[in-house]
Amino acid sequence: MTDAAQPQDIPAEAAPARSRKPLFIGLLLALLLGGGGFFVTFSGLIPLPATQQAGPGPEPLPDIAFVPVEPLMISLSPGAGGRHLRFAAELEVARGHQSEVAQLMPRVRDVLNGYLRAVAVAELEDPSALVRLRAQMLRRVQMVTGEGRVRDLLVTEFVLN
Repeated sequence: MTDAAQPQDIPAEAAPARSRKPLFIGLLLALLLGGGGFFVTFSGLIPLPATQQAGPGPEPLPDIAFVPVEPLMISLSPGAGGRHLRFAAELEVARGHQSEVAQLMPRVRDVLNGYLRAVAVAELEDPSALVRLRAQMLRRVQMVTGEGRVRDLLVTEFVLN
């Protein structure tokens, strides 16, 4: 029992005070190394990898022209209650075919007018229908003008009242 009583009788030794010297040395070294790294990089002693290689630049635009299709006013089916569709477009063609396509514009207008009159009003009102209509119209225009003359049909006006 005397052994158990001894630890209680001995006063606890004071914990040694921790020195702040290593903390200040570490902070000083971090500042020196950071400043030295900045200087070496900034002065150009260590070359940095190029982030972008100087390339040839963007590709040149293709040799294209746009042939306007005059606006069409199309009266919709009798069940539509006197509604009308105003349609205008541009045809993207190769510059060499511009005059040929312009010469065929009455046929292009005729085929577009006939197709748009045949489309149901419910399909014209559908917001996603323009993509399908555009593809159908482009195919018809390409058939009228001949393969390879018209590259694309760009709808510039599509107003349903």
